[in-house]
Amino acid sequence: MKVDLNADLGEGCGNDHALLQLVSSANIACGFHAGDAGTMLQSVRWALASGVAIGAHPSFPDRENFGRTRMTLPPGLVYAQVVYQIGALKAMAESEGGSLAHVKPHGMLYNQSAQDPALADAIARAVKAVDPRLVLVGLANSESIRVAQALGLSTREEVFADRGYQSDGSLVPRAQPGALVDSDEMAIARTLGMVARGEVQSLSGEWVRVRAETVCLHGDGAHALAFARQLRKAFAEQHILVTSER
Repeated sequence: MKVDLNADLGEGCGNDHALLQLVSSANIACGFHAGDAGTMLQSVRWALASGVAIGAHPSFPDRENFGRTRMTLPPGLVYAQVVYQIGALKAMAESEGGSLAHVKPHGMLYNQSAQDPALADAIARAVKAVDPRLVLVGLANSESIRVAQALGLSTREEVFADRGYQSDGSLVPRAQPGALVDSDEMAIARTLGMVARGEVQSLSGEWVRVRAETVCLHGDGAHALAFARQLRKAFAEQHILVTSER
């Protein structure tokens, strides 16, 4: 059994270099919610040195609120913004002798596209336009995955180690109780259940089927590195290989 383990980079946290020793994929902020040319280049260099797959992490234009503001933008504009962000990081990676492997939208862009087919379509078309070989990462069982597959893109279905789930498979909004799993032990047990058995218990108690091809590890938590090490240890004990290889 194997699984990809991904983390977001270039967002101003101090854990980036250390996290790269524990994950197999990195999603690098492209400037719209965090980061700039300098942080993008540094993140690319660190990822290449660590042998970690490089991905673009595009967002709504929302630096003030870290990309977490709900927005209603014309699909054509979203398409252009996503092409712009992916293209910038692709150039950075290639200038260092590397390549871009995947795209994972950030924050509210990610969450809205998981439920909105038109938004999911704009993102998927942007990914395909830049490079149809890129893998689109999206919430398991979401519109993001369905639309991307319909357009012929490769996808990777994602689950979250430290987030609460609703009965429809969506994430509990951050402003609501139960959005975050505070216990490391519970988060690890839930993650192992998603990877090994393909299921997670929702906030209301129902069991939800998920396909856990990649696990998101948030790097900005108070105990991010300690939790990452615990999770890797748990994977090893269950003979689950952490790799970006499909």
